[in-house]
Amino acid sequence: MLKEDLIELQRKISILRVEGKYKETIENCYELIESGEQVKDYKSILVGYMNLVASYYSIGDIEAAFSSLEIYKEICDKHGDGQDILFSYNSLFLLYEYNKDLDKAKNTLEKSIALGKELKKYNIVSNGYSNYSHICMMEEDYTKALEMANIGLEMAKLHRPSTPILELRVKLNIAKALIELKDFESSKSLIVEMINDSILDLFIREKANCYELQGYWYSKQQLYSQAFQSFSQAKEFVEISNDIYLLKSIQEERCKLCELLGDINSAYKIQKEYISLLNDISKTELAQAALKLEIKYRIDSMKKRANTDYLTGIYNRDYMETTANKFLKCAYKNNESIICIVFDIDNFKAINDHYGHLFGDEVIKKVSVACSSILREIDLFARFGGDEFVIILKGIALENGEKKAEQILKTVRNLNINKEGKKIPITISIGVTDNLTCAALYFNELFNVADLRLYRAKNSGRNRVCAVN
Repeated sequence: MLKEDLIELQRKISILRVEGKYKETIENCYELIESGEQVKDYKSILVGYMNLVASYYSIGDIEAAFSSLEIYKEICDKHGDGQDILFSYNSLFLLYEYNKDLDKAKNTLEKSIALGKELKKYNIVSNGYSNYSHICMMEEDYTKALEMANIGLEMAKLHRPSTPILELRVKLNIAKALIELKDFESSKSLIVEMINDSILDLFIREKANCYELQGYWYSKQQLYSQAFQSFSQAKEFVEISNDIYLLKSIQEERCKLCELLGDINSAYKIQKEYISLLNDISKTELAQAALKLEIKYRIDSMKKRANTDYLTGIYNRDYMETTANKFLKCAYKNNESIICIVFDIDNFKAINDHYGHLFGDEVIKKVSVACSSILREIDLFARFGGDEFVIILKGIALENGEKKAEQILKTVRNLNINKEGKKIPITISIGVTDNLTCAALYFNELFNVADLRLYRAKNSGRNRVCAVN
């Protein structure tokens, strides 16, 4: 894939995620990652994993988000820049906050703030302090929350170009902390200032937050009628922004206030709205769960297609080489035996020439099915190319590897393959080795020895196993 194609795919992914099309986003992310890996374009790979993290988080698949972030961080450590590292901190914070791991959330924010200052990314720094303030409020440390929010406001003012909404978002935390500290005069002044700010005409959710905060201000002073009015105004704006979880929180407050005011009729009406909202939330969460399952199935299918041979359904060469190298690395540390069996079909070219390539394909498929039936689940079986196959066996001695090869030889020899009523005899030649006797640390070293023994078997008359030099 050309550089321009990678850039276009990045742009497509960004648009899909903004539109909330997470299934399509995730599928395109995997395509971007695979294409980036082929040409060693690490920025594309990072963009792919970055959007995977955000998309999995958005559908509530936190395990997959953490997994994608771990890979992102690993690549970022080697090939990323400061902004890439900042993204990893910000994502980690969201995941830790989601899991209510507040100590780790704060530790991550501290790293993000420090790096943001170093890079002069004051919008990131401001958000960091604002999030830190939010965590402090969750811990009911309102004095610290106010301190962090005030620093966040200072940082927001340093950001260029000037961004009023960035400042307003921090002020929301300042006002909330002041309310909790019972500084009603200062908090009222700040809330009125925010509600009258024209910037809110462009940011409906923040407008709802301001009226919600005003509702809390009244409620804390037992001014329940005014509080109900403010929460009702907040509800109108939340319905425009379609944030059902914020709407749930506001409806809960309105229900409580109706009880306190003794307004049974309004309480009954709101309770009906609340039940309807809970049904909507339930449907949304069910849809998200279904989406998670669908994405998992499709990603598993994509991975399977990438790892398997199109004709036989067994593993392909790429997967064999990658996985066998992992096996060998582990075996070297633990002094374990890894057996490599390499075989191909005797006189396969003659079979193709005489009976046709379609028949040749059927022979390959039947050989792979027969061999698969006598292998363990932990054994690795791959089509290496053409009519050549490779089997990797873990944790057995070379002697037992030879016995397995003999079993495979006999199984293929006994295959009942017919063409126009005539049985076609099929035999194979096999080479066998292990990592201990040939001191192999990598798959290509192991394969080369077994492959040489395969050709020794052919030169010795075919239809046999060779496990010696």
